[in-house]
Parts: sequence; structure tokens; C-alpha cells
Amino acid sequence: MKPEREFVAERVVASHCPQLLRPGASQADLVTALSRTAEKLARELGSALAGLLGGDEPLVECSRPERTVYSDYATMQVMGHRNLGAYTLFGAGAANDRILGMVAGEVVLRLVDRAFGGAGVAPQQLPRELPLSAELMVQRLEAMLAGCLASALGAETADVIRPLRREGNIDHLAPFGNDEHIVALVFSITEPGRPAWAIEMAFPYDTLAALFANGERPPVSAEHAPADPRAAPFADVPLPLSAVLVNMRVPLAAISALEVGQILPVPVARAVPLRVAGHTIGHGTVGAVDDRLAVQLSQIF
Repeated sequence: MKPEREFVAERVVASHCPQLLRPGASQADLVTALSRTAEKLARELGSALAGLLGGDEPLVECSRPERTVYSDYATMQVMGHRNLGAYTLFGAGAANDRILGMVAGEVVLRLVDRAFGGAGVAPQQLPRELPLSAELMVQRLEAMLAGCLASALGAETADVIRPLRREGNIDHLAPFGNDEHIVALVFSITEPGRPAWAIEMAFPYDTLAALFANGERPPVSAEHAPADPRAAPFADVPLPLSAVLVNMRVPLAAISALEVGQILPVPVARAVPLRVAGHTIGHGTVGAVDDRLAVQLSQIF
């Protein structure tokens, strides 16, 4: 059956110019944009680490972006003897675009030792898992890295970058597919008189495309407050506090001749030292409160 009328198009089909139909940014363009953002991130990290480390601003330098495949990157991590580390998968934006951050476990333990007044030395025999104090340090590093990256990207709020999952082994985290192409960065942190350490990051290309879909924006300045031991996460760390009532010297001959029932005269000093982890933090006077032995603080260092 033939139609009574001929079909006529209402208007000419649109014909767009090639410039309007061009594809998104190339991988080379995305890597270039990441390089510029990495320079801003290095400056942000230097300022933030000064508060975390309790000293002058360290020198933070970023490596050139390295294009690789995730399986090769993960193999290099294992070959680097990083069986103990803090591998964190971050989510960016509403879609939780994936970003990997990594700090070696030995570095985390050195930072914990410094946070508690030590010289910044890790134990020769590393534990299989990070202790609670180290986990709290990792949380602090994660929050710092997320805030600095958000600022370097020009985000209006710091919560656009969020930690999602964390593992001590990169194979357990499995942040990307084995055949996924990624871009890796290494931020080297140098302080006078201390061994250098690094923060590593890795971005898959789909994350870079999402981050730089609208071009790069100038960073938003942010003030980084110094570390406060009364604030989270360190506020909840339990520490052993000891009041030394007796500290006396006895000759070896007298100790070897001790017998059950023997009475030793003990001189109790008026000023009792208070110690945390072997360090004297103050003095107090021994007394009693509600029929219980107590120490009244008289001096805090």
C-alpha cells in the first residue's frame, strides 16, 4: 500500500564541524595536567608536613609522571620489599574515582617514634602488622594527603577526596585491574639530618579524565594547623604513666644477701618524677585523697 503523500524531511540534517566533534583530552594532555597539579601538590605537602613533623618545612620534590601498567607497578612494590606498608585507596568526587596512595611501613613507624618524642628510628625487625599508634599516624597522613590534593586540584572543599580502604599489602588492596594503565608519582621528602622518605601515588587514566574534564583551576589556599596531641586521632592513644616513688641504689653484696622477711628502709622523696615511655614529663608530691594514695602535680616540663 503506497502512502498518499511523499515523506519530506522537515529540515536539513545537522552537519557539525570537526572542532565540535573532537574527542576528549589525550593521555599526553592528561599526564601534562597531572604534572602541573603535582607541582602544586608538592608545595601543599611541604606546608602540611611542617605541622605534622613539628619542625621547619621539609623539601618536597615530585618525580616525573611514570606511565605503566598496574601489574608491573604492583610487582615493583613487592620487589622493593614493601611487605609492610600503608596502601590507601582514595575516592575522588561523587563517582569515587580511584586514586592510590602509599607510605612504607618503616616510614610510618619512624614518624610514630618522632611523634612520641623519639629520634625517629624504626625497629630493626619490623612487625607483621602496623600497631595501633601507627594506624592512627596513617589516618593522619591520609587526611593530610586528601586535603592537599583537593587544594592542589582547586576544589572548594577538602572532602572531595576521601580514603575508602586501606591494607598493609598492595595485593590485598587490589586498587586497579592488572591490565589497567596508570600514571605513578613519587614525592620525595627531605629534612636536614634525617633519612629521606617518600609518598607515592598512582592514578588510572579514567580518574585523570574525570579530574581534568573541566580543565585545571587555580589552587585554593588553606591553612594547616600544627599537630595537636589533644586532637584526634592521637587523643585516644593509651599511654602508660608511672610515678616513681622509690629509686634507690643498693650494693650488689647486699642484694645477693636478701632474705624473705628482711626489712629495707625506703626513703620516699617529696618530689616524685612522672614518666611516660621512660621520659620524665614532670614532678608531683605524694599525698592521699579519699584514703587512696595520690600525686599532686607540682611541675610539668
